[in-house]
Amino acid sequence: MKILVIEDERPLADTLRRAISSDGHWVDVAHDGHAGLELALTGGYDVIVLDLMLPGINGLDVCRRLRGLDEPALVLMLTAKDGEYEEADGLDAGADDYLTKPFSLVVLLARLRALGRRAGRERPPTLQVGDLTLDVVARLCKRGEQTVELTARELDVLGCLMGADGGAVAKQHILDEVWDSPADVDPNIVEVYISSLRKKLDAPFGRHTIRTVRGVGYRLAPDAP
Repeated sequence: MKILVIEDERPLADTLRRAISSDGHWVDVAHDGHAGLELALTGGYDVIVLDLMLPGINGLDVCRRLRGLDEPALVLMLTAKDGEYEEADGLDAGADDYLTKPFSLVVLLARLRALGRRAGRERPPTLQVGDLTLDVVARLCKRGEQTVELTARELDVLGCLMGADGGAVAKQHILDEVWDSPADVDPNIVEVYISSLRKKLDAPFGRHTIRTVRGVGYRLAPDAP
C-alpha cells in the first residue's frame, strides 16, 4: 500500500515510517496539517495515518476536508487523548479507524493491513513512470524488462520521486524521507544521488526521465526513447 503519515512529533513520525516501510509499504511523511492535506490530495494514498493534534490544521479538520472533497483514502486517526468523545469526534469527521497513544506498533501495522483488506487494495506496491518500474517490496528497479542495479539509498531516493506521481519533490523533502538524521546531512548529497540515478536510469537508455524543477527540486516524467 501507499501510506501517508501526518504526525508532528518527528521522532514518532520517523519510527512509524520505518515500521510501516519494513512491513512492505511505501510511506510519505508530513509534519503539519497544511502539508499533510496537500500531500493527501495529490499523492494517491491508500491509507492516511493522521494525528489528531497537529499544527496549522488539526487532524479533525484535515479529515473533514478530505471527506468533503471525496478523497477515497482510508484514515486511521491517532491521538494522545483517551475517551469515547474524542473517538466519536474522529469517526464522525470521517475516520475509518482510531488508535490511542501510546500504542503497539504491532497493533498499528495489523490495523493498517486490515484497512488495506477492507479497501481491496492490499497488494505488493509497484510504482511506475513510463517503462520505469520500482517494486517497493522486492526492492527491484527495472527499465522495461531490464533490471537496473541500484544501491539501497538510490532505491529510496527513486521511490521518493516516483511516489510523487509526476509532481515536483523538494530537495529537503527527499532528505527528510530518505535520511534518518537529515539535519546532520549536507543537502548537496541529494544532487549526488540524483546524478547517480541519471547515469544508471537515463543515460544508458537515451532517456530524460529525471527532470530538474528550478527553485523547487526534481520530478519524474515519462520519456520515450
